[in-house]
Amino acid sequence: MSRIGKLPVTVPAGVEVAVKDGLVNVKGALGALALAENQLVKIEHKAGALSFTPVDDSREANAMSGTMRQLVNNMVNGVSKGFEKKISLLGVGYKAQAQGSKLNLTVGYSHPVVMDMPAGIKVETPTPTEILIKGADRQRVGQIASEVRAVRPPEPYKGKGIRYADEKVTIKETKKK
Repeated sequence: MSRIGKLPVTVPAGVEVAVKDGLVNVKGALGALALAENQLVKIEHKAGALSFTPVDDSREANAMSGTMRQLVNNMVNGVSKGFEKKISLLGVGYKAQAQGSKLNLTVGYSHPVVMDMPAGIKVETPTPTEILIKGADRQRVGQIASEVRAVRPPEPYKGKGIRYADEKVTIKETKKK
């Protein structure tokens, strides 16, 4: 059995988990998330914990037990604590501005780039060169952060561009005569 799949998911106070009709529904202070239940994994809810066991001894069922466990664990953490990605802008004149559910980027193009944030995703700009993307769904937060970074990815010679706060960009040496 999968090492990750063996671990139970503890459900903290204030989080409701319901497993029925082929869906796993999780509700908490930061929102509600749903996930389709996999046929290869049996989910049991008892004593404030969720356990995941493969239906049979196949390799796919074993792998899916760990995958389902981690997806549900991310849902429980998301509705209780939330997830966030920090992005930084490097470059002369590069700045970001959050206006409600829109993110306005000035990153060296002839026009400002305006991005709409979907429901459930909050964007903040503590400083003009920092962006915080927050939400309950880990996958959507990462996807939106990736889309923001793709507007102007860091270039390899000066390192200018939009990058994750913990990202290391290897700077290339310039061409010699």
